[in-house]
Amino acid sequence: MIGEIEMKKFLALVMAMAMVLALVACGGTTNNGSTSNNTSGNNTSDNTANDTADTGDTGDLITVGFAQVGHESDWRTASTKSAQDVFSEANGYELSFVDCDNDSAAQLEAVRNFIQQGVDYIIIDPIVSTGWDAVLTECEDAGIPVIVIDRTIDDSDKYVSWVGSDFKVEGLACGEWLKAYAADKGITEINALVIEGSVGASATIGRTDGFKEIADREGWTILDSQSGDFTEAGGQEVMESYCQSYAGQFNVVICQNDNEAAGAMTSMDNAGVTYGVGGDVILVSFDANKPYVQMVMDGKINANFECNPMAAPTVADIIQQLEAGETPEKEIYVTESWFAAEDNVATITVNGEEQPMIYVTQEVLDGRPY
Repeated sequence: MIGEIEMKKFLALVMAMAMVLALVACGGTTNNGSTSNNTSGNNTSDNTANDTADTGDTGDLITVGFAQVGHESDWRTASTKSAQDVFSEANGYELSFVDCDNDSAAQLEAVRNFIQQGVDYIIIDPIVSTGWDAVLTECEDAGIPVIVIDRTIDDSDKYVSWVGSDFKVEGLACGEWLKAYAADKGITEINALVIEGSVGASATIGRTDGFKEIADREGWTILDSQSGDFTEAGGQEVMESYCQSYAGQFNVVICQNDNEAAGAMTSMDNAGVTYGVGGDVILVSFDANKPYVQMVMDGKINANFECNPMAAPTVADIIQQLEAGETPEKEIYVTESWFAAEDNVATITVNGEEQPMIYVTQEVLDGRPY
């Protein structure tokens, strides 16, 4: 009789353990891009975090893979920091970050690795705008929502949302400001040199097309337009060549990001070319990182057109919408501003819309978030 009782206890224990295991299995993370136990984004306790490290399960954390372009500019650094701050464990996320170092093949590989890891969401800032359909199809087949930021993808729409800037509007704004500025200063002839960004990048294409549209309309001369690859070294190299090839022929230099502007300033300094307020050359930049807005206030850069790198908070909002079963907007534009070293042009009209030019003071500079 005792043996029979012990046997029944043993069988009852086995059945209880089986039920516990079944409940644990039902409460894990699904493979369809959502976390079944949590949609609130709350972080786990220290003990749970330790268990996560041991088992490979992220518990309540929403896992996000981010394939970043690289680290070529101050703007890119600000974009990366924004993502790392927003997608932290304290905010309920686990971020897998890959700096693709401007290598398109490495970026595609990074996305495929995220698929293999089974992350909940993938963020891509595409190095180039084409060649994406196959890997986005793989993301779709794996049930992992993709959010694109900053640069655009032109050969596929298999992503949930895009968050970023209207690069052509930035280029148009630059041209409209230059028109108004030149008219105020009595400058009747524009001979411009352009230092473009990375070849094939949507930011390069948009800013180039926008500025050229105004230049063609106004009859300006674009003497040359070459890629500086969005780097300080690239900007310096291109500007050095320009100073030799077009000495005494140009009165405007358009740099498609701040780092290129820094390189261009070095080359013009070396060549004895003056620029900025009161200089021989009108110098224009894009991005408006805080150190370069400082240069606008100091009169070294005549105007700077913002490209807002803070997409991560909007991406987090999109993820929370998806977690709640909602459908976010396909395209979301970030807010941007235009900055000038002088207050002679108060507003410009872009695509029929009047927009302010912000005259940079210390108060404006102090209010810049990056």
